[in-house]
Amino acid sequence: MAARPRVVAALAAQLRDLDAAEEAFAEAAEACLTLPDPPRDFAAWLFVAGKRRALDAIRKAKSAARTADALAEISDMADILTLPEPIPDERLRLLFICCHPALGAEVRAGLALKVICGLPVSAIARLFVVNEQAMFQRLTRAKAKVREAGIAFELPPRKVWPERLGAVLLALELAFTAAYADAGGELSADLGEDLGAEVERLALLVAELLPQEPEALGLAALVLLARSRAGARIDAGGAMVPLSQQDVSRWDYARIERARAMMEAAARAGRSGPCQVMAAIQLTHTRRAFDGVVDWRAVLRLYDVLLALRPSPMVALSRALALAQVEGVEAGLDALDSLPAERLALARPFHVARADLLAKAGRGEEAAAALDAALALDPPRAERLWLEARRAGLA
Repeated sequence: MAARPRVVAALAAQLRDLDAAEEAFAEAAEACLTLPDPPRDFAAWLFVAGKRRALDAIRKAKSAARTADALAEISDMADILTLPEPIPDERLRLLFICCHPALGAEVRAGLALKVICGLPVSAIARLFVVNEQAMFQRLTRAKAKVREAGIAFELPPRKVWPERLGAVLLALELAFTAAYADAGGELSADLGEDLGAEVERLALLVAELLPQEPEALGLAALVLLARSRAGARIDAGGAMVPLSQQDVSRWDYARIERARAMMEAAARAGRSGPCQVMAAIQLTHTRRAFDGVVDWRAVLRLYDVLLALRPSPMVALSRALALAQVEGVEAGLDALDSLPAERLALARPFHVARADLLAKAGRGEEAAAALDAALALDPPRAERLWLEARRAGLA
């Protein structure tokens, strides 16, 4: 439902309680199904209905005097609901609130993905390579801490934005990772909106608000570069098309140029960071559109830098693939074999990478087993079609 993230964000800002906001929205959405005619302004109706249900809950839970105080704290917002685009940027405000430094970095990002982006817990768990139950418990504890610590539901003063910026950018990066992995748009269809487009909007807005922050510019450039290839990522049969096989004539060169300009602006600040390095990797891949080749040695060097800035098994996985391009398949396989396989068992990219290198090494049966492991992890339809075609090719 496209209205969900915006309405939940607005309700949370009003009610000062993340759980109450999600519950109020769910009840309002259920009530909307019984209406004889759809409301003219769906988001506005859900906001008003959700707020009324939350106030009813307050009335039942508190004395009349305390209820009056609570009602006084929650503004009517009637003036906002008359705007053509109701509550347009509450999502960004709540993003900064969820990224309060009192919460752990990963927890902040996970909470933002759940509340602001509306991602299901299963999708968030895949991003953090943990099981769904563990992620559900983390998010539940985080929401309780927000409530118990009395974290203010107000946009913090601009002077403290930098201390929250890292978590804000991580949340947006992970949200876009989920959107990008969903090449066929299944997740966006479930959410009722184009998640990639919304993350792009928010990333550009953060870069506009903080143009002196090179990492904000780097993330916006990263998203623009990835989004520039959206038109080339699906074939006529609905299967995902890998980057190396995409028709470059279908790339969006206006986005590529805008990203390049942002990266130049970030470089002038003289402070590098992981978002800028990831954007540089993506920009290096765009060279194929101009001279037909990818400078894999440059890509490998950039992954070395990224691994130093942000050491993680997933970064090491990408570096192993670049290493295979530079030093050969066996070097790439050796690098993959050094990774914590047990920790990466739930990560589809790990199995797909192994299958790719094993197939190139002539180890077909092992490659097939790796593809089977990837298919067992319930990939989206577009990726599944691509993996099944690769599996059939091995057979």
